[in-house]
Amino acid sequence: MTVVLETQNLTKRFEAIVAVDDVSLQLHKGELLALIGPNGAGKSTCFNMLMGQLKPTSGSVLLEGQNITGLKPREVWRQGVGRTFQITATYTSMTVIENVQMALLSHHRQVFSILPYATRKYRTEALNLLEMVNMADQADRHCATLAYGDLKRMELAIALAHDPKVLLMDEPTAGMAPKERVALMQLTADIVRDRGVSVLFTEHDMDVVFAHSHRIIVLNRGELITEGTAEEIRNNPTVQEVYLGGGTVFGSEEGAEHA
Repeated sequence: MTVVLETQNLTKRFEAIVAVDDVSLQLHKGELLALIGPNGAGKSTCFNMLMGQLKPTSGSVLLEGQNITGLKPREVWRQGVGRTFQITATYTSMTVIENVQMALLSHHRQVFSILPYATRKYRTEALNLLEMVNMADQADRHCATLAYGDLKRMELAIALAHDPKVLLMDEPTAGMAPKERVALMQLTADIVRDRGVSVLFTEHDMDVVFAHSHRIIVLNRGELITEGTAEEIRNNPTVQEVYLGGGTVFGSEEGAEHA
């Protein structure tokens, strides 16, 4: 399988604290890869190094074999890495389609040159992206009126605006109702299949993880302790001990990530 994103011995220290310790992982083309672990495991720190928000203490990040370690977030984005966040951030004074159009304008480097005419540009492309996430019928609604699940779907459309090779999704179903979680992750799985995008996501809802991921990697105290299929991870005694406190309670929801 083709490796799209790779980390080699990725490490992040905050003075005496080692948040991520010598983590090497690979994300393959068209793969939906879950990164799980207890609170404080280092998942968000790892994500922030992949996207350029944090500079690694040591180690490297490769995108299609090219070293992107230390690039700024916008430069990583330009290389073809998109991201969604646990808490959505949108322009609430704008409509749904205008939010997506702004992402397209940024992708085409036209944000400042034609701002007075922004609503006229890339409307068809924006509608196509909204159609992909089942939001085209809400294109002209203001974001301030949207339900939280709809905001999450709109954020996914925005993240796809520059046709990324890799999409990082930080707890994509956080704050959503159970049916909304299933629908969003099924939508993500469909996009992975249809567009060949590679997705690395963190998630605390084990039902979501086991139902949709192709592979799962597990962090604990900054270290990668194991990886495998859903069945292998479900039955792994080390995972049950460090992540679940020794009990088989897969399917319950944990608290928010703090690492």
